[in-house]
Amino acid sequence: MRAHVQHSLLTVISQFQVYGDCLATPRYGSGHINETYALTFNQSGAPVRYILQRINHDVFRQPIPLMENVARVTAHARARLSTNGSGDISRRVLTLVPSSDGKPYVIDEEGAVWRMYLFIEGARTYDVIETDRQARAAARAFGEYQRLLADLPGVRLHETIPHFHHTRRRFGALQRAIDADICNRAARVASEIAFADAREAGIDALLARQAHGELPERTTHNDTKLNNVMIDDQTSEGLCVIDLDTTMPGLAAYDFGDLVRTATAAAAEDEQNLDKVCARMDMFEALAEGYLSTAGAFLTPPERESLTVGARLITLENGLRFLTDYLQGDVYFKTSRPDHNVDRARTQFKMVESMEAQLDTMDRIIERLG
Repeated sequence: MRAHVQHSLLTVISQFQVYGDCLATPRYGSGHINETYALTFNQSGAPVRYILQRINHDVFRQPIPLMENVARVTAHARARLSTNGSGDISRRVLTLVPSSDGKPYVIDEEGAVWRMYLFIEGARTYDVIETDRQARAAARAFGEYQRLLADLPGVRLHETIPHFHHTRRRFGALQRAIDADICNRAARVASEIAFADAREAGIDALLARQAHGELPERTTHNDTKLNNVMIDDQTSEGLCVIDLDTTMPGLAAYDFGDLVRTATAAAAEDEQNLDKVCARMDMFEALAEGYLSTAGAFLTPPERESLTVGARLITLENGLRFLTDYLQGDVYFKTSRPDHNVDRARTQFKMVESMEAQLDTMDRIIERLG
């Protein structure tokens, strides 16, 4: 690490309420959004680790409201677990380290916002779900996260990314990209555009039901990938939900749906052989079992019925986003080959088709578990 970068890091670290000598500051993790470091401190002769992150201002334009959200939800979840008599709370909820002036963040001399968490030892994240046990554990953890926050008091959380899961807006963005066609690519993806157009009538299904008061607004995570759950090394239990930056008001069906989108996929998100792409019902059943074992305590009957709709809609929405980015010149999602975003859009659309073909099975599973 270059000397001036190391000096800047140590300057930031010194502004948090953490004691001991900082022994190491390596980069950490595979995330693409925030800049993350694993810090090791000598505290009374014992090594203690922390996570230090610089919030990406390009993605999260209002990092201070974001950190206000994180502080509120972690404090409330911690209080709920304490009231319930749960043990090992520091491993079940992220522990924010306050700054010297008591804030949940530090602002450096360039205006960047940093935060520090206690490192959760004896647990890890997985990028790919390998077993139905892992799927069940992750889904249970996300359901528990929603359950703990179901009675979050106070004012509405900040929207850290406004209209994040507003499928109608995503569809509108695609239409504008088609009309502009700034890279002359629309003709190459005519079938993908037709696929999206054919499903326009159903894209308002959840938001319309919310507007009519049928689906309540919840505090949701909004990025429910497997690698956002810490899995205990010994018990394989889903311990702690992490990456809380998109925690904000939303619908339960979107959180469950995004987990279904990522965890049931039989192939990679950018698989070029679409014959390999499908939604696996064994994984879907494991996800539903895990999620409803915790979230089932507070979900209303209409919310339960909306879960499979959420799975299809969130998958379609991601396909719309990939296709839009392709038409705009691949400006948002990182690509490593020509037509990378087209491949991603095609896999998402194939997943939508697979879910549509198995909708009756999915609904029966939810009904049986409900």
